[in-house]
Amino acid sequence: MNPETPQPAGVPPEEPFSAELPDGSEVVDMDGDAMDLQALADAAAAAEEARLKVAKAAQSAGQASAEAQRQLEELVKREGELMEQQRRLAADFNNFRNRSQRDIQLAVDQAEKRIHNELLPALDNFERALEANYPDLETFRSGVDLIRKQFMDALRRLGVEPIALAVGDPFDALHAEALTTLENPALPDGVVAAVYEKGFNLRGQLLRPARVVVNRRMLLPADPFNTQELPALPDDADGGADPVN
Repeated sequence: MNPETPQPAGVPPEEPFSAELPDGSEVVDMDGDAMDLQALADAAAAAEEARLKVAKAAQSAGQASAEAQRQLEELVKREGELMEQQRRLAADFNNFRNRSQRDIQLAVDQAEKRIHNELLPALDNFERALEANYPDLETFRSGVDLIRKQFMDALRRLGVEPIALAVGDPFDALHAEALTTLENPALPDGVVAAVYEKGFNLRGQLLRPARVVVNRRMLLPADPFNTQELPALPDDADGGADPVN
C-alpha cells in the first residue's frame, strides 16, 4: 500500500512485516511489501550452517580437551608407577650391596682361616725344634730343612710358587729387582750374580719379585790410548825411487 494513500477511518495502520532468523538476527520489511522468500531461506540456511560449524568446533574442542585430560591422567599414573619402581629398585640395590659386603667379608675371613691353618703346623714344628735336644749341628740342620719343606708345601697348597731363578740366569726385570751390580769375570755380562731374596708367584701372577745382584763386566777397549803399531815400511822406503844410471 502506498503510504501517501489516505487510510480509511476505523482501519488500523498496517504494521511492517518482520521475521527472526535462527541465528537471532531479524529481517524487517519496513515497506510492508512481500519479502523475497528465497533470500530469506538462503540467509536462514547460512545461519544454520554457521551454527552447525560452531557446534562442531565446540564438540571437537571438547573431545580434544577430554583426550588431553585422559592423557594427563595416564601420565600421572605412569609417573606414580615409575616412582614406585624406582623406590623398589633402590631398596633392592641397598639390600644387594649389604649382602655383597657380608659375602666379601665372609670370603676374606674364610681365606684368612685357611692360611692360618696351613701355616700353623710349621710354627708348631719350629717350637718343637727349639725344645728338642740335637746331638750335633747337622741333625739340627736337617730338622730345620724339614720344617722349611713343610712350609713350602703349605705355600703351594695356597697357590704360591717360587720363581725359578739361579745364578747365571739372564736378568729379567719383569720378575726380578736389581739391588746392585758386581763384576765377576767368570760370569757373562747382564746375568744374575747372586740371589738375595727369592721371588714368588700367586696363581700365575707375580706376588713378589726376586731381589738379585746383576753382573756387570767392565769391558775396556784393547788400546785405550790409541797406541797402535805403525805398519812396516816397504823395502825401498829408504831410497824411494831407484837412481837413474
